[in-house]
Amino acid sequence: MSDRPTVLDDLTAAALARAGELQASTDLDNLYQEALLFEKRDFTATLRAPGLSVIAEIKRASPSVGFISDADPADWGARYEAEGASCLSVLTEPDRFKGSLQDLDNVRERVALPVLRKDFTVDEAQVLEAGTRADAVLLIAALFDAASLARYISLAVELGLTPLVEVHDEAEADLALESGAQVIGVNNRDLRDFTVDLGTFERLAPRLAGATLVAESGVKTPRTPGVCEMLGPTRCSSGRRRCATRRSSRSSPRYPDK
Repeated sequence: MSDRPTVLDDLTAAALARAGELQASTDLDNLYQEALLFEKRDFTATLRAPGLSVIAEIKRASPSVGFISDADPADWGARYEAEGASCLSVLTEPDRFKGSLQDLDNVRERVALPVLRKDFTVDEAQVLEAGTRADAVLLIAALFDAASLARYISLAVELGLTPLVEVHDEAEADLALESGAQVIGVNNRDLRDFTVDLGTFERLAPRLAGATLVAESGVKTPRTPGVCEMLGPTRCSSGRRRCATRRSSRSSPRYPDK
């Protein structure tokens, strides 16, 4: 087995460096108070509304496809909102996804939808930072043990954030449930090498009964084989390409084709 660092390893190392800079430059007590006072939109309740919800994603680039779009993120978010998206997800990772906190701020100021900060969260300071400008925060189960994941979930909830816990295999699914996750994303993409297998969601969904599930990566239409049948009437899906919502008669949100 190769000792060569995976894509996830590289992204995590960069996130740790950014977290260190945040801790060194910020009064965390003040950041905590700001996060408590920042008024949140209810991401969880929106996902649990009747029908199949859509989390529309805004990202400038990715390790799997490279450059995606230089469109203004706020305009992009407004278009998604007009076309019926339920929530938005904004990449803030700067190196491989070319995102920023400014992108997140600009999008949330433009729309009325709940917004997820999507990044590689490796430090509680980053949860506090998310709490000052977003409505939900991504927690990737592969980056945590049971005790730390439970602690991060608890902190997010304390701040009024929805913690969306992302899993990719059976061990991570069990970890998410053990840690008290209520909203769980099943990523069909393996973050170690960025390959996609739609069978991941089909395999893990029954194991996660009772949670609000998000199907991530590779979901291109409401007829993506196996996925939407497994999601059922109260689940949701996310992706950068086209998908539809059963809660609206409007046309499907149109995602960039790259």
